[in-house]
Amino acid sequence: MEFEGKVWKDGKFWLVEVASLNLMTQGKSRKNALEMIRDAAIGLIECYFESEMKKGFDVILFDYKKDSFGITSNDNKLLLALSLRRQREKSGSTIREAARRLGSKSPNAYAQYEKGRIRISLDQYEKLMQAVNPNLISILRVI
Repeated sequence: MEFEGKVWKDGKFWLVEVASLNLMTQGKSRKNALEMIRDAAIGLIECYFESEMKKGFDVILFDYKKDSFGITSNDNKLLLALSLRRQREKSGSTIREAARRLGSKSPNAYAQYEKGRIRISLDQYEKLMQAVNPNLISILRVI
């Protein structure tokens, strides 16, 4: 599983974005910008999931040239959990609201997904993503 990212040049800087992670940064070169987005993803995962991270955790970036790249990790549970959390925060929804959209009365049950404690199938991910941010069209590439 990997998230699709976009890369483009704007003036003297290269911009990179992973919409599913609500993450964007820039660099002085394409290579630098891609390194920055990888580092930003690792930093966010460390910030949100420090206690869940296993030794050797890594984020892997694939440069497809032109205007796209892919980002994945050796622990997709955490990457998917980060995506859910970032999109919920972006939409301004609470955990309780996301749980209610899923038809659950227990915000704690939904919260386990955002904490990276439950392995998520692609079907579940799409349902969860609609619950956290109903206006988002997820960009998920299955390879």
